[in-house]
Amino acid sequence: MVKKITLSLLFAGVATLSFGQEVRKYSNEFLSIGVGARALGMSNAFVSTVDDATSGYWNPAGLVHVQSDRQISLMHAEYFAGIAKYDYAGFAMPLDTTSSIGFSFIRFGVDDIPNTTDLIDANGNINYDRITSFSAADYAFLVSYAKKTSIPGLSLGANAKVVHRMVGSFAKAWGFGLDAGMQYRKGKWRFGAMARDVTSTFNAWSYTLDQRTIDVFNQTGNEIPVNSIEVTLPKLILGAARSFTINDKFSVLAETNAIFTFDRKRNVAIRSNFSSIEPLAGFEVGYGGFAFFRGGIGNIQRVTDYDGNPGVSIQPNMGVGVRIKGFTLDYALTDVGDQSVALYSNIFSLKFDINRRN
Repeated sequence: MVKKITLSLLFAGVATLSFGQEVRKYSNEFLSIGVGARALGMSNAFVSTVDDATSGYWNPAGLVHVQSDRQISLMHAEYFAGIAKYDYAGFAMPLDTTSSIGFSFIRFGVDDIPNTTDLIDANGNINYDRITSFSAADYAFLVSYAKKTSIPGLSLGANAKVVHRMVGSFAKAWGFGLDAGMQYRKGKWRFGAMARDVTSTFNAWSYTLDQRTIDVFNQTGNEIPVNSIEVTLPKLILGAARSFTINDKFSVLAETNAIFTFDRKRNVAIRSNFSSIEPLAGFEVGYGGFAFFRGGIGNIQRVTDYDGNPGVSIQPNMGVGVRIKGFTLDYALTDVGDQSVALYSNIFSLKFDINRRN
């Protein structure tokens, strides 16, 4: 009897979740932008190389390679001529010689959006003093754990993440998801794999509209939103990297990644009904362990020009970095030469090491 009741509750829960679910191709897309100017300068080809506090975002398995007692990473960027602001903060620390933990916070938002639903009063008069403002913002908080395995060079990691999205007081969503990653190092080779939203991430949207707003929506032909569940499907990222020693001063690190998505065809380089594959490539040239130059190519998209002719759009990135003792400053310029439909952005990030060991 107890088993029957338990099964009934389980199926009822599944049915409730299934009602109103919607799989969106670009759900939670703010979590695909990337963090850290080092990685962005390499066009996000970073899943095998990452070895600092940003591992919580790129690949949690990389946390075991943090070379300090505490590490803090910060980044600020602005997109669309400063309209949208993107902020990141990360923290990492070893728990012992084989395991580490990390925390990450991300916000992507547009502030001071005019709300004109009350611009015209009930008598048809326009009153600009009735215009208010609101923010539309996406938040993510990640808790990461990584551990070295008994196999030399192999580490595993996982994220638990909470997503909160809001549009003023009108709409909000809460979501929860899991990521899993691995890294393997053998000599000068590095390999990585990252499964994002491995169990799918569910965002439960709820809307709070007063009658005045509903009336305005109806009068202007806008659709009245209803509570729903948004689903983000899994994404797999595979990567390989190799380091080269040129001489006592110069070194080179090169990495290539492939992003596999499973939400129908995307306008990327390789696509099929089963999966779409987006290739990325990046490199880093180091001098003396304190100065770095980076470059990469990514965001390879199939596009159509104004005449309807098919073509390919690419986004080249570049960046530089300086490390002095426990302080690292990185800069990235995305979309060098305006070769893609995206706008270029100047990105800075800082990293602080407390009691760095090398």
